[in-house]
Amino acid sequence: MTDMNAIIGRLGALFVESLHIEAPSPDTDLFETGILDSLQLVELLVQLEQRFGFKLKIDDIDLDDLRSLERIAGLVAARTAGAGTQTAQLLSLTNRASAIGSPRESVPGESQLPAHSAR
Repeated sequence: MTDMNAIIGRLGALFVESLHIEAPSPDTDLFETGILDSLQLVELLVQLEQRFGFKLKIDDIDLDDLRSLERIAGLVAARTAGAGTQTAQLLSLTNRASAIGSPRESVPGESQLPAHSAR
């Protein structure tokens, strides 16, 4: 399980460092309070992708997910958990492929062609 408090802490740092905004409380509505304007929202999306390592398609963006640090943390947790699972699956497949060996090694009785030297 992802530690939501750690993500909220990282988001608070993001607000201070990248958006130059004092980190609001986790449940503060960023839109109703006017903390985020449209340009800052775009910068927030860029920073989320860079700092947490996932991509957001424009069609997948739900403004309610970006309404507060708490909600953004939930979005980050969901996206990074999925990315972590995909990465783990990819590493597992890579390790299995390495264990099997190359296709050439697994074909019995096939002769190897000599390597050509550059002249």
